Order: sequence, then C-alpha cells, then structure tokens
Amino acid sequence: MPSFSGKYYYTLDQKGRLIIPAPFREIITSNYSTKLYITNAPFDACLLIYPLEEWNKHLENIRSKPRSDEAVRYYLRRVVASAVETEMDKQGRILVPASLREDAGLNSDVVIAGQIEKIELWDRDSWNNSFDPAKIDWKAYAERLSSYEI
Repeated sequence: MPSFSGKYYYTLDQKGRLIIPAPFREIITSNYSTKLYITNAPFDACLLIYPLEEWNKHLENIRSKPRSDEAVRYYLRRVVASAVETEMDKQGRILVPASLREDAGLNSDVVIAGQIEKIELWDRDSWNNSFDPAKIDWKAYAERLSSYEI
C-alpha cells in the first residue's frame, strides 16, 4: 500500500477548506474512498487526517484496548470523540470544521505532513516552533532512533 510522505505548505480558505496536495490526492483516489476522517492528535497541537479505511483499522485496534485504562479513556475522548467524517470534493478540498481548527490553533497558513497511513495538519508557526533544530536534543533522539534501528 502506498504511504503518505512529504511536507507541503498550504493555506486554509476563509470557509476553512483545505486543498489536499496532489500527491496525497493521488494516493487517496487510487487506493481509498474519498471519505476521510479528521480529528485531534492525542498530544500534539495538530490535526490528523485518515482515509476511511485506515481510520476503520485504527478503530479496530482501539476497540481491543481496556476502557478501564485512564490513558485509553483520554485517547477516546481526545481523538475518537473529536473525529469528523469529511469527503474530498472534485477540487480535492476538504472542510476542516471550526471546532477542530480552534483545537489545533490553526490559522490560514498550514503545513500538511505525510505520516505513512495518515496526514498531519499543523499551523505553520506551530510546526516551525515544534521542529526548530535549535530546540531539539539531537543526541538523545539519535540514540533512541538507533535503538529502533532507524
């Protein structure tokens, strides 16, 4: 299955619509339905966009987790409860609901980042602040990634 990769700079229009980058549209239309789910990320100030089929796989995984676990309940409330179904229109746009734009602090300038089976949607300033090389402990990250053989 093809995967989402790459980073794109786009703008939300005044109605909160987002154009899905052409390479991502191609993956979606060739491999998935045009129905997508958009939701809050569990910890980062961004939104996650899943093709319907990937969202359903994700839900199946979550269903097997113990609801008695506080972390699972947090995840259900933060991510699953905020999920909204949307569909790409003929121009390759989706509507990002106002409540989700507010949750993620999205302004008009955004970053769309491929994350293998899903897409992240960030406010451009938040993206730049979160991934400023001067703010990252590269040695610690390199060690941890090395332990995963990455």
